[in-house]
Amino acid sequence: MATSASPSPVATIHSCAKTVCVTGAGGYIGSWVVKLLLERGYTVRGTARDPEDPKNRHLKSLDGAGERLTICRADVLDYASLQLAISGCGGVFHTASPVANDPGLVAAAVDGTRNVMNAAAEAGVRRVVFTSSFGAVHMDPNRSSDTVVDESCWSDPDYCKKTNVLSLSLSLSLCAVPGSFHSSGPCGCRQNWYCYGKMSAELVASEVAREKGLELVVVVPSVTVGQMLQPALTASVYHVLRYVCATKTAYPNEVQSYVGVKDVAMAHLLVYENPSARGRYLCLSCVLHRAEVVELLAEICPMYPVTTRCQDESSARKKPYKFSNQRLKDLGLRFTPIKQSLREMVISAKANGHLLPPSSYRPSPL
Repeated sequence: MATSASPSPVATIHSCAKTVCVTGAGGYIGSWVVKLLLERGYTVRGTARDPEDPKNRHLKSLDGAGERLTICRADVLDYASLQLAISGCGGVFHTASPVANDPGLVAAAVDGTRNVMNAAAEAGVRRVVFTSSFGAVHMDPNRSSDTVVDESCWSDPDYCKKTNVLSLSLSLSLCAVPGSFHSSGPCGCRQNWYCYGKMSAELVASEVAREKGLELVVVVPSVTVGQMLQPALTASVYHVLRYVCATKTAYPNEVQSYVGVKDVAMAHLLVYENPSARGRYLCLSCVLHRAEVVELLAEICPMYPVTTRCQDESSARKKPYKFSNQRLKDLGLRFTPIKQSLREMVISAKANGHLLPPSSYRPSPL
């Protein structure tokens, strides 16, 4: 595995830390967090609304799962179920979050996070790792192009609520995600409730941590790509596959940040295991123009009708913004080349039946 970091003993936090809880254990990032925790010797309690749902079956096949993984029936909006799942744990990884452009789900994200934080405090947990989103960072129309995007940056909540420009995070959440890839893509909503919800949930986590004396560390991943452990197609993978299959007939003249899912999971472990880790950690490995993304995909998938046309060929090509991921590098994280993560994503999409043979897709019109 290309993702690597200096080894850190399980007992660096405190004596109870060998048992941890991971909310949303069956999700894209959650599954990888569970996998790496098991590989490092932790006993893991993963939460799922239905432990017997086939979409969680992959967790039982992970190395060490038979001895050290329990899938608990829990919902972040059901406080009593969280109490049972978290009781006796030394740490909590809160990866669960609704992904949709629905204002009603903002409350679910916020209330669910508050429940997790309060249940962790009640159980005597010392450290919580919260999975935020780059959507809580980049939605600020007044930020200068010369600004280095780092942990000090926040999205503008009013802009999120009123913008009619779909950020990538939002467009991902709106995509229909079929069993095999042939969907037409996102609809045109006007409010970015996903970014607003992630930012609001992170702020609530910080507020409860201060009130309850919890150590809170936040990982802020950008668009995440790489091998899928879970059988269900994720929104971020869908975003990339639509270019592989040319169901997205043209790419926008835009830039976007990307990171490999293995790196995101390793970042969670590093910030948990390092006693001095505090605050936010921006987790992105590169900023690419969409043209660079499709060029990489064409190299990886030469037999597929990869999208080649830009939606806006008359304007100057957008330039990547500056960013800093130095805080994670200082903890020992070495980021995987994004081409490798994209290749692993394509391989797993094929294995799970989400990406059909090349002959199933028609080239995009010129």
